[in-house]
Amino acid sequence: QVQLVESGGGLVQAGGSLRLSCAASGRTFSNYAMGWFRQAPGKEREFVAAISRSGANRVYANSVKGRFTISRDNAKNTVYLQMNSLKPDDTAVYSCAATSGPGIVYSTPIRYDYWGQGTQVTVSS
Repeated sequence: QVQLVESGGGLVQAGGSLRLSCAASGRTFSNYAMGWFRQAPGKEREFVAAISRSGANRVYANSVKGRFTISRDNAKNTVYLQMNSLKPDDTAVYSCAATSGPGIVYSTPIRYDYWGQGTQVTVSS
């Protein structure tokens, strides 16, 4: 089992920044590729970003490319999502996820084995 706990969400004005953190425990963190997803009210869960086990490979949704940065610190068992130039459309519950799958990175939720509870991000206009 892997336990994931997100933090860092909150209310921010459009154009502002937030950094989300996801702390992992329970298993060797570096054995898992990680991802961030978000879900807005009335919408399906949406892929945001993913990072490989070593951190060398990263992928982003087109909607956040150039504004968000995913990173990880395997010594701290933590994955981060730096969010800049936030827009009202970024408002959602953001969740991190871990996968032990054989691929490098995954953008589909079904590939992930463990999920955090999520943290609310609200961007005001």
